[in-house]
Amino acid sequence: MPENIKLTSQELELIQIFQRNSGSTPRDCIIDDAMNRIIFVINKGEMGLAIGKGGQSIKNVQKYVGRPVELVEHSDDPKEFIKNSLDPKLVSEVRITDKLDGKKVATVVVDEKKKGALVGRGGRNAERARLLAKRYFAIVNVHIVHQ
Repeated sequence: MPENIKLTSQELELIQIFQRNSGSTPRDCIIDDAMNRIIFVINKGEMGLAIGKGGQSIKNVQKYVGRPVELVEHSDDPKEFIKNSLDPKLVSEVRITDKLDGKKVATVVVDEKKKGALVGRGGRNAERARLLAKRYFAIVNVHIVHQ
């Protein structure tokens, strides 16, 4: 987790709840009030443990916190991390561009027929990708385009 990320006591408590229910320790927890969800960033290779057999671990956490819970597998590579925060099976390519003003922007290329599924209802998946890209890699925006 980047050094500039500070967790609140509520986020730390949610991490403990998640750990007790799944046996997996999340790297990060984000309470997204705008989309009424909690996002956990999971260590690479621990997604199965975090979800649990038949999805039981995640269901227990959702029941306990009373909100939808979303999981994203961490990666130190910004392209892979953005892909993980969306749906890796639907993403064709991720490009990261440095703008003249020094800001970074990511462009996600997806098949035209799958763009709606990738973006998600109300843009919730796209917003998750933007939130995490900014938090971890100082990427100011994530554009989703079709081929």
